[in-house]
Amino acid sequence: MNLYHCLIELKADARALAFAAVIEVWMNGLQEKGLIMNWRLMRRKLGLASGRHTDFLLEVELDSLSQLDHFFDTLSQQDAELARRYEQMHQMIAHADVGLYRPYPDPQQQERIALI
Repeated sequence: MNLYHCLIELKADARALAFAAVIEVWMNGLQEKGLIMNWRLMRRKLGLASGRHTDFLLEVELDSLSQLDHFFDTLSQQDAELARRYEQMHQMIAHADVGLYRPYPDPQQQERIALI
């Protein structure tokens, strides 16, 4: 399992509920196509955050790095409706930082250590 995190700050004129609605349609479409395993959108609580922790956190769960690669390949060829939803979502974003995480220690790392 891999977790793709997007730390998102909306533009000043973007509405949070409209953003959440567009994200839901877009991400559910990706999930229905089997491009992602799961996803969730979270919002900073009570304005509590430090440093680069933005207002929203989008977490996308992927089975493997090959699924992530397939995900990005497919996004470049997505159907018109998903492309329209992506553009709606993207136009609301002022800034986004991304990261790819994995459970640790993971089975591959443990196996490599066991072979030494």
